[in-house]
Amino acid sequence: MGANDLATVTLHRRAAPSAEPVRWSVEAVQALLDLPFDELLFQAQTVHRAHWPARDIELATLLSVKTGGCPENCGYCPQSAEFDTGVQAQKLMSVEEVTRAAQAAKDAGATRFCMGAAWRAPKDRDIEKVAELIGAVKGLGLQSCATLGMLEAHQAQALRAAGLDYYNHNLDTAPEYYGDIVDTRSYQDRLDTLAHVRAAGISVCCGGIVGMGEAPVHRAGLIAQIANLDPYPESVPINSLVRVPGTPLADAPPIDPLDFVRVIAVARITMPTARVRLSAGRQQLGEAVQALCFLAGANSIFYGDKLLVTGNPDVEADRALLHKLGYATRAVQVQAGEHP
Repeated sequence: MGANDLATVTLHRRAAPSAEPVRWSVEAVQALLDLPFDELLFQAQTVHRAHWPARDIELATLLSVKTGGCPENCGYCPQSAEFDTGVQAQKLMSVEEVTRAAQAAKDAGATRFCMGAAWRAPKDRDIEKVAELIGAVKGLGLQSCATLGMLEAHQAQALRAAGLDYYNHNLDTAPEYYGDIVDTRSYQDRLDTLAHVRAAGISVCCGGIVGMGEAPVHRAGLIAQIANLDPYPESVPINSLVRVPGTPLADAPPIDPLDFVRVIAVARITMPTARVRLSAGRQQLGEAVQALCFLAGANSIFYGDKLLVTGNPDVEADRALLHKLGYATRAVQVQAGEHP
C-alpha cells in the first residue's frame, strides 16, 4: 500500500462511527502530511465542512496576567528566566486590570478570554487568586481559558469549581524531540497535567509549535500524540515559531509556509470536531497563507495585538482579512457559570 492509499484508508477509518477511539500511528499521520498538497487540502476541507458547516471563525484573546521570570528553559520562550530577552518579571495582574482587558476584548468581538501566567507550576495560593480572575471573566459572559503551567489534581478541581472552561497545556513537539527543546520538565509531566484537567471536567486546549528545527516525522509525532489523547482536545492551537532574540531558537530556520498549512490540514483530519486554532506566528505568515490555513480547517484565531509578549496582527487587520474572505465570526457568548 502506498502513502496516498494509507492516508485515504486512515481518513475513512476516522470518519466511520466507532465505539472505540481511533489510534493514529505516526506513520499514518506522516502519510497524510506527504499527500499532494491539493489532495490533502481537499480531504481536510471535506472533513471540515462535514463537522463545521457554519464555517465560522472563533475569536479568542490571550492576556499575560503574570509575565516573565519562569524557571523553565523552553528554548522558544522569551519569558524564561534563563534567557536574556528583555522581558522583565512582573507580578500577577489585579482583578480590576484583567476585567478591563477582558471587557475590551469582548467589545472587540472576542468570545473566549485566555489568561497566561509564567509559572512552572502554580502554588495553591496562586490558584486562589486566579479563581478570582476567572470569576471576573465569566461575569462578562466570556468563555474562560487559563495556561498556568503544571497542575496537581486538586488544583484542576479548584479551577473547575471557579468556572474555568478551558485549560491550555501544549505538548510542544513529538516526545522524541522534546528533550531538544526543554529539559526542566518531562513529557510525562505535561501528559499528567492534561489528565488532571480532563478528570476535573475542564475542556482541554492542547497543541504545539512547528518550526523549531524539528524533522517532518516530529510534526507527525506531535499530531499523533494530540489526536490519540482520549478524547482528543476540544481546542488545538498550532503555532509557528516566533524567533525571539536571546532564546536558543532565535536562529532556527523558518518553516516553509506550505508545510505549516499541511500541519493545520492534518490536525483537522485527525481531530474533526476540535477547534483548530491558528495561533502564534500569524503575523509572519501573511494573508495568503492564513487563507490557506482556513481552507485547511483552521477555525479559531488569537485576536489582538499581542500573544503574551510576542506580536500578533492587530484587530483591524484581522477584521479586514476575515471580511475579505467572507467568514463569519463566532458570536455565541457563555453566561456566567455555564460550562460548554
